[in-house]
Formats: sequence, C-alpha cells, structure tokens
Amino acid sequence: MSDGKNGLKSGRRNEQEGGPVGRRRFMQTAGVLAGAIATGLSLSGCGDGGISAASAQSVAAQIPALVPAQTALIVMHYQTDILGLFPSVAPTLLANTRKLCDAARAKGLSVYFAKIQFSPGYPEVSPLNKNGEGLKATGLFINDTIAPELGQQANEPLIVGHRVSVFFGTDLQDRLSAQGVDTLIMVGIASTGVVLSSVAYASDSDYRLYTVKDCCYDPDTVVHDHLFATAFDTRTTVLSLADASLLLA
Repeated sequence: MSDGKNGLKSGRRNEQEGGPVGRRRFMQTAGVLAGAIATGLSLSGCGDGGISAASAQSVAAQIPALVPAQTALIVMHYQTDILGLFPSVAPTLLANTRKLCDAARAKGLSVYFAKIQFSPGYPEVSPLNKNGEGLKATGLFINDTIAPELGQQANEPLIVGHRVSVFFGTDLQDRLSAQGVDTLIMVGIASTGVVLSSVAYASDSDYRLYTVKDCCYDPDTVVHDHLFATAFDTRTTVLSLADASLLLA
C-alpha cells in the first residue's frame, strides 16, 4: 500500500478522534473533495435540521410547483471511494439521498448520477492542477461505482468527469438542454468541492436551482454551514429533506 493510502488510514483513525493530526494528514493525502478540510465528522447538516413538519410545509408552500418534465435531480459524487472516507456519516447521507431519489422518481423527474473517475496512472491529471494532484495521491477514483444503496435505474444516466465540476468536460449540459430541463435539484459530496463548483457553473448558465442541505456533506462542518448560508443561498433555493419531500409529493 502506498504512503498516500497509509495516510488515508491514519486520517480515518483521526477522523474519529477529531484531532489536528487527522486534519493535517487528510489535507496532505486526501486533497480529495476539492480541498475539503477534515475537522471531525459530526452529523451536522445530515439530518432534517430540527425543522418541524409545519415549518417545512410553510417553506414548500412558498416555492413554485415544479414542472417534472423540465426538472432533473443531479446526484454528484455519491461514489463508493468517497463514501468510504466518511463511514460515520455515510449511512445517514445514503438514507437521506435514497429518499430524495425515490421521491424524484415518483414525481417523474429525470435523475442523473455524476462521478469523478480516472484511468490507471491518472493520465487525465495535469501537474499544474493542484487539486488533481491531490486526487492522484490518494490512489482512488479508478474502479469505484455509484453507491448501490441509491438504486440507480437503467434509464438514469451516469456522467463521468475528470474534474471537480460535473459540467466541466462532460456532456451533461447538452443532455439537459436536449431534454428541455431548466430546473435542477443538486446534491453531492463534498460541499466545498463538487457542489460549490457545479452550483457556480449552473447558476451562471441560468438554471433555476435547488440544493438539499441534508443530502450534501463536507468534513468541515463550519464551512459547510457557511456555504449554505451564503454562496448557495444566493444562487439556489436551499431546502431541507423535509422541504424537498413536500415539494416532490
């Protein structure tokens, strides 16, 4: 096993300890997830956030009804290598996101899955790309798959990219345009990585955007919460899982 993988193992041990050693090692060996910083794995942002059913109904009532044929759910980087880095929170994230996927399917929305993937030897990684070099050092993202717990259907496309944004170098936008999709519900891991990069691009491309906080995660919970209160709130309608479930009912 390479030093990078040994470092990841150490990072996982320190993940549970929440100590500074785990933070440094994670940053060094798992620049994974677009430079997210491991500061301990709490479940902050993974539950329904204490929102009552009445409050969620009030929030959902203020949102225009979705047009299923023009709306897609984009599930980003819910892949086995990434979820394996976060065993403490993976079950909750998977349960939340499976509920969201099933609700979207029942409503008639298109569901897309996106993953980051490289060939053996990482020929797609430029030495000029600091984040790409960090991903390469992990030895991951070559043979992993979308988490089977999400129940990907045969008609649900898989978008494979070599950069953090699900739009960069992929045909996702062409597919959405061909379907007449102008509204996206976006969820993913990590908030500082694929979600931030992809939301910024989608916002500049004039999509109507929703994010579901309970189906997104970042090991830096402070930055995770701050993004949803700032950058995501100014570009998207931020929903809890309860909000989204009512919207998709």
